[in-house]
Amino acid sequence: MQEMVIDSIRVSLSNYQRVVILKEKNADRYLPIWIGPAEADAIAVKLQGVTVPRPLTHDLLRSIISTLGAGLTHIVVSDLQNDTFYAKLGLQVNGNRIEVDSRPSDAIALAVRAQVPIFVEESVLEKAGILLDESGKPVLPEERGQPGAEEVKEEDLRRMSAFTEFIKTLDLEDLGKGQGQPGA
Repeated sequence: MQEMVIDSIRVSLSNYQRVVILKEKNADRYLPIWIGPAEADAIAVKLQGVTVPRPLTHDLLRSIISTLGAGLTHIVVSDLQNDTFYAKLGLQVNGNRIEVDSRPSDAIALAVRAQVPIFVEESVLEKAGILLDESGKPVLPEERGQPGAEEVKEEDLRRMSAFTEFIKTLDLEDLGKGQGQPGA
């Protein structure tokens, strides 16, 4: 597992979809995850320190977890299957550690509220992580010299084409600048 930080939240100008971009804490590898507008707003509100008069859904969930005597210790983006990311909430309850299934967007919204680490399984980063060259352009797996890069199947490329097209619409040149600040 690799620890990540929130690099930014972006909006595609072509279709107005939101993407949260996680950055590996000690490296220059990024993970874009599409999220819904409500979750993007929930993450951005907390990152920007905006106070709201009443608890948002993720504030409520954090309060429920705490009231029941549990604590959120971390979150993990644990899997990627059929273009869908999966996550788990790491909870400490009565001295026991348990994991609860979650959407990554909800897990991230909770993580920023509880100020706990965000992890991503290495297998997820291998499938969907992005390295950037010095000019800010994505480095393709075959250009990285990764073993097995030449074994990418055409069906996998077709399946991932939606991600590729979406990433092409993003302005990636300023990734890493203003770390932790939502972008537009």
